[in-house]
Amino acid sequence: MSRLFIASEEDVRAGRTMDVYFRRSRAVLEALGLQELPITAEFTAGSLPAGWPWAVLCGTEEVLRLMEGTPIDIHGIPEGTVWRPRSPRGPRVPFMNVQGPYCAFGEMETSMLGMLCHSSGVATMAARCKMAADMGHVMAFGNRRMHPALAPMLDRSAFIGGCDGVASPLGAEMLGVEPMGTVPHALFLLIGDEEAAFRAFDRHSAAEVPRIVLVDTFSDERFGALLAADCIPGLEAVRLDTPGSRRGSFREIVQELRWELDLAGRTAVRIIATGGLDEGRIAELRGAGVDSFGVGTSISNAPSVDFSMDLVERDGVPVSKRGKFSGRKYPYRCPDCLAMEVSLRSDDEPRCGCGAAMDMAEATLMEGGRRASPPREPKEIRASVLKQLELLRERSTQTGNL
Repeated sequence: MSRLFIASEEDVRAGRTMDVYFRRSRAVLEALGLQELPITAEFTAGSLPAGWPWAVLCGTEEVLRLMEGTPIDIHGIPEGTVWRPRSPRGPRVPFMNVQGPYCAFGEMETSMLGMLCHSSGVATMAARCKMAADMGHVMAFGNRRMHPALAPMLDRSAFIGGCDGVASPLGAEMLGVEPMGTVPHALFLLIGDEEAAFRAFDRHSAAEVPRIVLVDTFSDERFGALLAADCIPGLEAVRLDTPGSRRGSFREIVQELRWELDLAGRTAVRIIATGGLDEGRIAELRGAGVDSFGVGTSISNAPSVDFSMDLVERDGVPVSKRGKFSGRKYPYRCPDCLAMEVSLRSDDEPRCGCGAAMDMAEATLMEGGRRASPPREPKEIRASVLKQLELLRERSTQTGNL
């Protein structure tokens, strides 16, 4: 059987997915006897995509798993932290510092950045969709838009960012949740009749399968939903996946559907909206009667956060390339407004522009290649993210700006 075009975990750990110039650099350093030269490298982002003022850090857990056993120390902002990329004074905020011999980890730069950049972009977009939904129910349905090898990472990142559920069985299993989904249009097309499909789905699905169905394969959404309610006694929700060419005002379609369901005594039947949704479209539907949003492409194909790794100390002496601030830095964060500051001291006591005392934002994540603490469960990280998003919402109410 032919091999798929994917890297195995062994390929990643062996450095076969790196940019080849790291391997060439190692050869030069070894020839000069500099392979044990201690350095400090920081991971930062100069800006965030799409004008985002903040991002949700994600991917750190995967980096730690990759680097376990490597003779390095890692200090960083915990995964799930909502952070801003720059200090008001100019320096980039270091969300992670790595200390140790460059040759011990330099070849992993490509992999570490890839894990952080992609995961953080997905988590941030999930968080933005969650906020656009007024912290309502959001599901991640975007695996079909990306390579299947990435499904677990996409589901984990979206969940940590605030999504309430994911679609793939593997991703859900890793998160300790049940996968979420309805039935595809293909089922209705294969059966050829909506009423027969509704009854067959109810009759032949296991009792634990939620009674949620699409109602727009052949029928107008309103009549499809009422028919589904008549055919499925325990109908929990109907899903709208109306294509843009037939949509008109999606908000008005949802409002009409909610009215007619209520009028028919189907007040308990929820409405799930899917189909090309992003944070802007979710905001437009807010308050129209949508109970849950299924979001695909805009989350799974979220722009990556453009992190970079830069050397800032060589054998204890500050150093950097042009355009970067040299020296080991320590990130601080305001507990009230989540603004960030950078200091050269770990015992500093900076104050935020809002007047609050700022807290040290980083923690020890790895010492000598050994984790400083056990992995946190995705549910715990997600709960932390949701608290921070609520704080951002509160601040935006006060200032009118996120």
